[in-house]
Amino acid sequence: MSETAARPGPERPSVAPDLSPTLHHISMARDWLAGNYSPLPVVIAHAEGAWVTDVEGRRYLDALAGYSALNFGHLHPTLIAAARAQLERLTLTSRAFHSDRLGPFSHELATLTGKDLVLPMNTGAEAVETAIKTARRWGYEVKGVPDGRARIIAMAGNFHGRTTTIISFSDDPLAREHYGPYTPGFDLVPFGDIAALEAAITDETVAVLLEPVQGEGGVIIPPEGWLRDVRELTRRRNVLMVADEIQSGLGRTGSTFACDLEGVVPDVYVLGKALGGGIVPLSAVVADRDVLGVFTPGSHGSTFGGNPLAAAVGQAVVELLATGEYQERARTLGAVLDSGLRELLGHGVDAVRCRGLWAGIDIDPRLMTGREASHRLLVEGVLVKDTHGSTVRLAPPLVVGEAEVQILLGALGKVLRR
Repeated sequence: MSETAARPGPERPSVAPDLSPTLHHISMARDWLAGNYSPLPVVIAHAEGAWVTDVEGRRYLDALAGYSALNFGHLHPTLIAAARAQLERLTLTSRAFHSDRLGPFSHELATLTGKDLVLPMNTGAEAVETAIKTARRWGYEVKGVPDGRARIIAMAGNFHGRTTTIISFSDDPLAREHYGPYTPGFDLVPFGDIAALEAAITDETVAVLLEPVQGEGGVIIPPEGWLRDVRELTRRRNVLMVADEIQSGLGRTGSTFACDLEGVVPDVYVLGKALGGGIVPLSAVVADRDVLGVFTPGSHGSTFGGNPLAAAVGQAVVELLATGEYQERARTLGAVLDSGLRELLGHGVDAVRCRGLWAGIDIDPRLMTGREASHRLLVEGVLVKDTHGSTVRLAPPLVVGEAEVQILLGALGKVLRR
């Protein structure tokens, strides 16, 4: 045995045999995982539909749905069947070769969006990075901006991912601090302020990047008509409108895309999360040929982007959305959720913002923090997640029924009354 092979590994902390399964797993995570997350103290082992079961057999209503990655619930039979069938045939070719799944997936996603071309990637952050590269290349090759001078306008309070470039235009200190030097070329304006946006556009502006609803910010909804104003302004100034619909898209808000709620079609859709059905990472940038046509072989790529397994699942997701069933469920049950949440205003809730089956609620900070509310809801058998102090986000899977929405509302009311 070589000296290297004989060298001992790290000493493994002992785990007392009398720890509960939950504490055992949490202890192992604390010992071996980097501390970039602070999860709630629940260890999930099984899931189906809108419900999950922990390692000790307790069931919980999942009212977060993987930050909308699980719009169709856990283990949706159609999506699992698509994944299982593809696993037995072909999982990866790289983009060095064609696969029999990528063309059909791209065609159906392009049809769903009404666009010409699809550029598949893996994660949402990769898709946003791809959209940034798209906008800059379009700016140089189509708009005629001098090379190296392109600027992109983003919104204050944004969340588009955690890569070095993306956090360069974040104003969240937790996501941004101690990661500099930062990537130049971005300008921030207040979300929902059309006058500030118009004032910020110059001849070197190539794109306006926005979330139609700011999810990580706490389901922040812009003023009525703002998206339409942005669409008119970007057209007039020859600037791309890039809509990050990674969380808001694919049925979550009661329409296929949140932009649909104002009858707006952006130049570029950025999609992810639910596109992979909660099974595989899958994202995409979708636009017309005059935008995505700027890419040439070798100018951008991804080994796993558009792999056959992801494409098979993604095509099944698009087919589910094509029926309109899930958008209708989000509209109908979203109205129930919104009505029930508004009854809590003044009773421990300071504000409610709801779009379809997606809500941000601001807990009275004198009562508790959002983190404390999340812990208390966990005890009541409901999983949610806090953000920005006293805000709690709700995003149950679109497969929930009205009874499950009432369970969520009842648990929240009980927690606030304590």
